[in-house]
Amino acid sequence: MSRRLSNVIGVDDGPFERAHRGDVPVVGVVYAGERLDGILRTRVRRDGANATDRVADLVEGSAFDGHVQAVLLNGIALAGFNVVDIDALHRRLGRPVLVVARRAPDLAAIERALRRRVPGGARKWRLIQAAGPMEPIEGVYVQRAGLTRAEAAGLVRRHARHGLIPEPLRVAHLVAGAYVTGVSRGRA
Repeated sequence: MSRRLSNVIGVDDGPFERAHRGDVPVVGVVYAGERLDGILRTRVRRDGANATDRVADLVEGSAFDGHVQAVLLNGIALAGFNVVDIDALHRRLGRPVLVVARRAPDLAAIERALRRRVPGGARKWRLIQAAGPMEPIEGVYVQRAGLTRAEAAGLVRRHARHGLIPEPLRVAHLVAGAYVTGVSRGRA
């Protein structure tokens, strides 16, 4: 029997300049079924190592902690290469984690960038590998922790309303962009 997973949080980072160092805003939007229930925010270090803890902290202790049944991430990394350990996030929150991407990433290019230019790149590359390969599901690519392939497909299908990207991720992308630049634009 598949879990319904109707109450979710979608998480995305805000845009930042290429030369930016320091923290980058991250937004979480909480949906209860089709209803936007709330918006949360935090910050993570550009190319840092605190994304897993910050996303967990965003959920834990919030007014939505008892209601959120799954965490959706717009990519496995926030703020450049601040890679989320999806297995650790799943264990800490006790909820499934689903990474969603519009297209399959160029893993060779990501590995090169991590190993050559990013502090802690080897450890971050191991986290990406540990999350498993991106799987094509419902027109997008996903990585998952605490979900079967069928549950992941159901989660994407249930929350995709205006295209292939789940609505909580689409809205998190728009809100994060507006928070940083004053106007929302672009595709999640």
